[in-house]
Amino acid sequence: MLRFAAAAITIWLLLAAGAAAAKAPVDAQLLKRGRAIAQANCGRCHAVGARGVSANPKSPPFRDLARKYPLRNLEEALAEGIVVGHEGVEMPQFRLSAMQIEALLAYLGSIQR
Repeated sequence: MLRFAAAAITIWLLLAAGAAAAKAPVDAQLLKRGRAIAQANCGRCHAVGARGVSANPKSPPFRDLARKYPLRNLEEALAEGIVVGHEGVEMPQFRLSAMQIEALLAYLGSIQR
């Protein structure tokens, strides 16, 4: 009985480790897609990385967004199309798919300080 329990625990640990290892590349790809979305849609005004300054001083760096808004609150606005201005510079309107929103929010969460 003790051998069976030890074998079961070993198998469970191997499966858990395999699942974690299999998930890592997916997460890296999700973050990569999120950064590309941020750069393509927002990079002309916002600093979209973990460092750097925004090209438009009125556009907050993305690494500081969670200080102003819970990131999950951006989900609906991203789906409907964000329309805001940064004191004279209008943000282009764009809508993202659910998969793009997931990637962008994952990326934003990864760079918050």
